[in-house]
Amino acid sequence: MSCPTDNAAAIDQSGFWDPVHGVDWDQHRIGWAIAGGCAVVTVILTCFSVMQHCRNYTVPREQRQIIRILYMPPVYAVISFFSYRFFRNYTYYSLIYVAYEAVTISAFLLLIIEYVAGTSAAHTSEGALVRKDKRPLPMPFCCWRYRPTKAYFMYTVKWAVLQYVIVRPAISIVGVITNALGVLCESDGYNFRFASVYLSAVDFVSITIALYGLLVFFGLTKEELAGRRPLAKFLCIKLIVMFTFYQGFVFTALEGRVIKATQYWSETNIANGLNALTICVEMVFFALGMWWAYAPREYRVKPGQPHTSIWRPLWDSINYMDFFREIYGSLRYFVGAAAHSHHRTPSTADKLDFGEAFGVSSTNPAAASATAYNLTSNSSSYNLAPTNKLLSSEREGRQGRYAYDADGDGTEAVTMAPYSFTAPGASMGSPRLGG
Repeated sequence: MSCPTDNAAAIDQSGFWDPVHGVDWDQHRIGWAIAGGCAVVTVILTCFSVMQHCRNYTVPREQRQIIRILYMPPVYAVISFFSYRFFRNYTYYSLIYVAYEAVTISAFLLLIIEYVAGTSAAHTSEGALVRKDKRPLPMPFCCWRYRPTKAYFMYTVKWAVLQYVIVRPAISIVGVITNALGVLCESDGYNFRFASVYLSAVDFVSITIALYGLLVFFGLTKEELAGRRPLAKFLCIKLIVMFTFYQGFVFTALEGRVIKATQYWSETNIANGLNALTICVEMVFFALGMWWAYAPREYRVKPGQPHTSIWRPLWDSINYMDFFREIYGSLRYFVGAAAHSHHRTPSTADKLDFGEAFGVSSTNPAAASATAYNLTSNSSSYNLAPTNKLLSSEREGRQGRYAYDADGDGTEAVTMAPYSFTAPGASMGSPRLGG
C-alpha cells in the first residue's frame, strides 16, 4: 500500500524574484525571506564563534567537541531553510538535520568526559571517578544502584550515548528509502501500515537511552564540572532538541483544525513550512546562546604566542574517528566480558594457599623481596629461618607447588602444595617452631 500523496502537482514553481514584476510579497515569499535571513545570521554568528576557537586551539581534545556542538544551529537553520523553499522534499531535509542531533549529543558526552578527566592527576575519567561511592540510578530506575569505580561503568555510559550516532543516521537512511518508495508516510500519523511509526519507535528508544546515559554521567560528575557552566552548555543542546520535537508535534496536531489548505499548499505543506520557519528564527537565538555558553576565553593563547592555524581545528571537527574508536572500544570490552563470563570456571585466586599464608609464596611481597623462609624437618619439628636459596616456585594449573632448598646443597628438601606437603621423616603430630 502506498502513502497518500500531498500536493504532488507541479504548481507555484515561480522563483523568488520575477524579472518583470519583481517580488510578489505573498505570505510564502515573506516567510521565505525571513527563513533565509535568519539562516544567514545564524551562519555568521557561528562562524565568529568557531573561528575564535580555531585561532585559540590550545586544548584540542575539548575544543574539537565544542566546534562540533557549535555547528548545530547553522546545520538546523540552513537545512530548515531548504526544507521551507523546497517544501515537497521536506521529509528528506528533516531526516538530515535530525541525524546531526546524534553527533551533537555524543560530542557533548566526550566533552564533559574531558572536563572530568582534567580534574584527575592521571588525566583520566576513571581516575576522577575513584573517589565516587556506590549510588542509585536517576529516576525512574532509582531502585537500582551502580558503582562508578567498576570497569564496566565508563564503557556502558559511552555505549549508551554513542549508539545513537549509529542508530539515528541509520533511521534517516531507511526513512529516505521508504519515503522514495512511498511507504514512509509521516503525514498519516501513527499508522501501522507504514514505516514512519516503526522508525519513530526505534528513534524514541535510542534517544531515550542516549539521554539517560548522558544524565547518569552528568549527575555523577556535577562537582567536577563546577565552574565550566555545564548546565548552560547542556541546555543549549537539549532545548534545540525539545523545541524542534514538540513544535513539530503541535503543528501536526493543528492540521485540519486551525491550519487549512490553500490553492498551492496542502495542510501538511503549511504545517511543515511553519515548523521550518520557526526553526530558522529560533536558531539565531541558540547560536547566540552557544557563543556565550561555549565561550573561547578560557582557551586563549598566552600573550606573545602566535594564534593557531584554522585548518587543523576544522579538520578535527569533521573527523569522526574518535567516535568510532570509542564505539569500537566499548563493543570490544562487552564482547570480551561476555566471552569471559561464558567460559569462566570457579577460581581460587582470592584464596590463600599454605605458602602464601606463611609468606613464602613467590607472589607474596616478602618472598619477592628475596627473603624467603627455609623449612627444615626432623623427627618432630619445623625450623623456619630466612634463606635466599629459593629453588623454584611455579603454579601447576590451580594448585600451588613450591620447592625449597633446606640445607643449601641444591636439592629439594620440602615440596609444598595447598593442603598437601611432605618431608622425609617428618612427624606432624606436634609441630613446633624451632630457633
